[in-house]
Amino acid sequence: MYTGPQRIWLGGKCVTEWSPGSSFQRDVVVIGGCGHVGLPLAIALADRGGQVGIYDVSQSAVAMVNAGQMHFAEPGAEDMLKRAVAEGRLTATTDPAMVGTAEQVIVVIGTPVDEHLNPDPGTVPNALAACVPYLRDGQLLVLRSTVYPGVTALVEKMITELDMQIEVAFCPERIAEGKAMTELFELPQIVSSRTTRGLDRASALFRRLTQTLVPMTPEEAELAKLFTNTWRYIKFATANQLYMMANDRGLDFEHIRQGLMLDYPRAADMPGAGFAAGPCLFKDTLQLAAYNNNNFALGHTAMAINEGLPSYLVHRLEQRFDLSSMTVAILGMAFKGGSDDIRSSLSYKLKRILTFKAGAVICTDPYVTVDPHLRPLAEAVAEAGLLIIAAPHPEYRDLLTDKPVADIWNLLGKGVQV
Repeated sequence: MYTGPQRIWLGGKCVTEWSPGSSFQRDVVVIGGCGHVGLPLAIALADRGGQVGIYDVSQSAVAMVNAGQMHFAEPGAEDMLKRAVAEGRLTATTDPAMVGTAEQVIVVIGTPVDEHLNPDPGTVPNALAACVPYLRDGQLLVLRSTVYPGVTALVEKMITELDMQIEVAFCPERIAEGKAMTELFELPQIVSSRTTRGLDRASALFRRLTQTLVPMTPEEAELAKLFTNTWRYIKFATANQLYMMANDRGLDFEHIRQGLMLDYPRAADMPGAGFAAGPCLFKDTLQLAAYNNNNFALGHTAMAINEGLPSYLVHRLEQRFDLSSMTVAILGMAFKGGSDDIRSSLSYKLKRILTFKAGAVICTDPYVTVDPHLRPLAEAVAEAGLLIIAAPHPEYRDLLTDKPVADIWNLLGKGVQV
């Protein structure tokens, strides 16, 4: 993890302070910057000496940032945030006029999917429209979150129609939650822009964080981001399908996996079974399918496998237990281990299925604070007749109970058969 100042070389000269254009007060403003993508980036840039502003519509999140407090879990971030706020290098506001104060404007609004699971390419340009009165000639506008292919071109068209001298770049984030304050400084950064000047400016910005840059065209960069998440999602689906095959025949997939991986490099990247969820992988696989006119059988199959795992798990448990007369406890409601993020968590899909099938359902999570229905772990274990580890939080590794536990993550080290 980055823990202190670093010398930065630009144009053959060592610089330790940023020098925004004379007409700008700040180096960077991050639009939507209080979220899981924007806030770590803003903190990292401020920690590297930049004058950074955040514009966000969430009053509560803005207040916490200005108090030097994280409103979600991200190891290593809060100390850096406190330092940046105390030294006056990071300020957040709900006033969009902040956008006009910085030489570089980074947008962390991505392309969502609608209620029909179709990407909405207009979301980013529409969101930017509210900031148009505050954009200024000479700025660099950087799109950071995952976008549907062609959205960068839409934003370029919007800027051209405004007749403004603003360079547009797409530089996708590549971090994993829980590792942001390490990976922002260590991972190579993809940079793209339609113009040489835009690419140079984007490269100079992100060279503040990492020395390894990967230049692409905007269209290449858009697909690179979608390809990355879709590849991960398909790998998880493959593991989950293999798990189901072994499990249906009374075999322990994890024992097989560990055996075939031992000192065998061509299987070293085979993931274990588990819920593949969160705000990105499913959504981005849908986006890639839509981009290819829904001709993406591999992606659609991966979605069916991963989204179907909670139903498969309940079906297998029904074959072993009389669920209708049991209280079932779900351990872990976040979408991944060690996280407090419940966005698109399959634990909640599991809860909905069990609410219909089981006598009662109790949920617990040591990290999640936004769900008022969660119970302490001790209560959940005491009251339930069956436990399901849905998120592999490290706190569950020491779980001691004589009650049956469905542990597809093999967190307890006793195998993954259900």
